[in-house]
Amino acid sequence: MKSNTVNQKVNFKTEKELQEAILKEKAKGTSDLEIGQKYGVTFRYIEKLITRTQGLNISALRISKKIKKLYPKDFKEEQTTVWSFKQRGKWATHSGEYRGNWSPYIPRNVILKYSKPNELVLDYFCGAGTTAVECKLLGRRCIAFDINDKAIELARKNLDFTFESPQLAFIEEDTYPQIYEPKLLVGDARDLSFLQDDSIDLICAHPPYANIIYYTDSKEGDLSFLDINEFLKEMAKVAKESFRVLKPNRQCAILIGDTRREKHVIPLGFKLINVYLDAGFKLRELVIKRQHNCKTTGFWYTNSIKYNFLLLAHEYLPIFEKPKTGIPSNVREIRVDYSWITPIIEEPLLKRKLDELETTTVWILPEKDFEKHLNKNVIDRYSNGKSYITVAFVSNSKNELKLIERNVQKNKELLFIKSPFLSDSPSHSNIEHYLKGVREIVNYELPNIGKSGFVAIQTQDVRINGYIEPIAKRLVDMLTINDLWLKEIIIITQKGANSKTLNSKDYLKIVHQYLLVYDVKK
Repeated sequence: MKSNTVNQKVNFKTEKELQEAILKEKAKGTSDLEIGQKYGVTFRYIEKLITRTQGLNISALRISKKIKKLYPKDFKEEQTTVWSFKQRGKWATHSGEYRGNWSPYIPRNVILKYSKPNELVLDYFCGAGTTAVECKLLGRRCIAFDINDKAIELARKNLDFTFESPQLAFIEEDTYPQIYEPKLLVGDARDLSFLQDDSIDLICAHPPYANIIYYTDSKEGDLSFLDINEFLKEMAKVAKESFRVLKPNRQCAILIGDTRREKHVIPLGFKLINVYLDAGFKLRELVIKRQHNCKTTGFWYTNSIKYNFLLLAHEYLPIFEKPKTGIPSNVREIRVDYSWITPIIEEPLLKRKLDELETTTVWILPEKDFEKHLNKNVIDRYSNGKSYITVAFVSNSKNELKLIERNVQKNKELLFIKSPFLSDSPSHSNIEHYLKGVREIVNYELPNIGKSGFVAIQTQDVRINGYIEPIAKRLVDMLTINDLWLKEIIIITQKGANSKTLNSKDYLKIVHQYLLVYDVKK
């Protein structure tokens, strides 16, 4: 008997016998890798079997819920736009057996930053109850629901613990919060009709990613089975209801990641941000959540170089805000100065030699010679250090150079666009001028880039009037040119950038940039 096998090592008369053997192995705590090697089945086969028989997608059938501690040791709230948690977090009843659930550090940070004790938090993708557990620990009221009744059963088990308020450690708080038991329901995130308008203080949720990890065995209403376009269509209903029930001037945090098709990135994160912006939200923050489970040595490093691809190592945590009614979406500018930025041809500073190229979509580079390391990685990976042109948008106030005339060179391998002016607090009009300029330069240079060449754009988000202008997202939205195919969205930051203490608690410090890499199709 064979079924979805890698290489069959144990023979069974029936499929049922094979499945029973796998379930016994899972109950003993045998790893998926060991099961796959022993029985010659794929990870997807095991995952589907567990989901069908257990009613939810979990990695282990025996999980100890013995509580060793109620809060993370030495916890400090995040103050920058790059969040990186080397340890997933296992305080209280938190564990990683529910596939795809988020680290409890994420809802803990969001809840502490954007809500107060006794306020009401909503999570409409409850899963195993990570957000609900944090609400209970932090003295917030919570409504959490999920389309999967089995997930709610698991969440109830995770919430089945007691403690006294003085057992918790709260920094800079004189009083201990009241403890609230979260309200758990089976429900659909697209239908919040049981909630009144303007009744929720904070929304904190982690939706399923379109057609990537299946959370149920084809249960009706499970968004994880939908492909990208249909997923976004249904999430538009979620966003509309979210906007209705959230109080004005309050926040909605959603974790989402990108995916790949045909060796190219699908910007699912940016697409979902558009869905919530279209529903009426403003973007207060755009956080990058770094993943730590990406292998970058040996086999993966060799193949990353050989096939020129990067391992996805980041997710997005947009923090949306429902604006107060009657307040204009942006402040009109009295003067529009389109001459403030100028594109120039430049010879980029390069690191003489790199020990190795970056192989994931998160590049953490030394503060010293940051641009040299970045330039060297881009030019060596996407032009082999040979034929390329670099164009930089700079502030006229800092650089009087103009766009110089140059000979047209055919078959260049790389067009590298840099955007240093974005660190100089640009205005809306400057940004619109910049976006137009990028498109014009790309259109101008595309005929001069050879087959299988690349366009790379270094850019960053900016904050204007308290809200994020997501420049990378806007560039991706804009560059829908037939000859361009988005290959990578890379996050760039400096070592130690997210460990520096800041004075402001109102906003996160933007410490990341983006590198958008396009294939040139001809």
